[in-house]
Amino acid sequence: MATSFRSVLVTAVLASCQFANAQNPDDQADRKLTLTPPSRHKRPSLTVSKCTTAGGCVAKEKSVVIDWNYHWFHTEDWLSCTTNSGVNATLCPDQATCASNCLVQGASNYTNNGVSTSGDILTMYQYTINEDGEAQNASPRLYLLGDDGDYEMLQLLGQELTFTVDLSTLPCGENAALYLGEMDKTGGRNEYNTGGASYGSGYCDAQCPVQNWKNGTLNTDGSGYCCNEMDILEANSRANSFTPHPCSDTDCDRGGCGLNPYAAGYKDFYGPGGTVDTSTPFTVITQFNTNDGTTTGTLASITRKYIQNGKLIASADPKGDIITIESCNAIDGSAAQFGSLPTIGKALGQGMVLTFAIWNDAGQFMNWLDAGDNGPCSATEGNPALIAQNNPGTHVVFSNIRWGDIGSTFSNAGSGTTTTTSKPTSTTTSSPAPTQSHWGQCDGIGWSGPKACASPYTCTKSSDYYYQCL
Repeated sequence: MATSFRSVLVTAVLASCQFANAQNPDDQADRKLTLTPPSRHKRPSLTVSKCTTAGGCVAKEKSVVIDWNYHWFHTEDWLSCTTNSGVNATLCPDQATCASNCLVQGASNYTNNGVSTSGDILTMYQYTINEDGEAQNASPRLYLLGDDGDYEMLQLLGQELTFTVDLSTLPCGENAALYLGEMDKTGGRNEYNTGGASYGSGYCDAQCPVQNWKNGTLNTDGSGYCCNEMDILEANSRANSFTPHPCSDTDCDRGGCGLNPYAAGYKDFYGPGGTVDTSTPFTVITQFNTNDGTTTGTLASITRKYIQNGKLIASADPKGDIITIESCNAIDGSAAQFGSLPTIGKALGQGMVLTFAIWNDAGQFMNWLDAGDNGPCSATEGNPALIAQNNPGTHVVFSNIRWGDIGSTFSNAGSGTTTTTSKPTSTTTSSPAPTQSHWGQCDGIGWSGPKACASPYTCTKSSDYYYQCL
């Protein structure tokens, strides 16, 4: 994810509300230590599913929380703990004083921030419309919460993640992002940040953002906060990419070894009317294959698949949409320095936070994603001023989010379970048959999915890392 998102986020929040870096939740009964009452801090529910090859998919109701920056921070007398230029230095000269003086307000109206949910469907708007009919930048960023008030930690090494997405209203310059960050499970909860993950604190990524807060407390030394990042999808209706960003203890591979079909030369594969037709919803499958097919091995490759209209789409590249250690290092000169895919694999094994965002880019107009060699957009189409004027209703819809054993989250004939707007606490669907369809991957180093091809196809070697049903 490009660096410019950090400044875009701060600009959007400052334009809509005051915020600061205080750590104590606002509660009328006990403001210093008790979480805001649910009536004033209601988080949208979202149904997601955990799948196994043996038991199928079990759906559970979780919730999403908006980023810490979108909350209001104030004193007991309702004075803002920030100014237009940042944190009020008088109220927040250090972490302890800031936590003593300032309270974090619960976010009770997600609609005003461009967010709505219904069952397993999450909708995020770039803009909201004010009473005068003007587009106001919302650009929300959300995290998946577990049942305990901490972040849901997805352990995806040797596993797969599947979801359906509708990008049809996203023009050039927009970025609907679903990605994983190696954030702290509690959001940095401590004596100065008693709200933690339940208030959306603790954000970090591979761009090492320098923000007013760091892991939920006042960032007194102005340092960046780096962590491993796996961009599952960064996309609009014209272009998309998926990118691993490994990190060391002090820095990260900020460019990453992304795979973008257009940049790879397949210019008609993705887009309105393309092989992956972005004018209608489609399903995205991302598989994290280990060297030994287990959930404890070394990450050897990352495979991308698409399903649309009930059919698994053949990759434009005969070798498949796959990132291997070798290809990653070849694409990105910095990858090996940070440990390449094995480093990301360790983070995936330990657990990462599922993050959702929609944003645009006033600095670069998202050219790195969808213009020049990366997509069909012109260098100026992505100007946010043009998007607000011409596409104020631009939004993304994520749905049917599932993760688990490779081959368990989708069926060979289609996308598996159908989207529902109900809110079950626990439902189970049958496990798909363990065979691979025409053009699908069926073997190779790190592959732990189905190795038998549906009749009449044969598992044929393309490389040591990729065998295909042909």
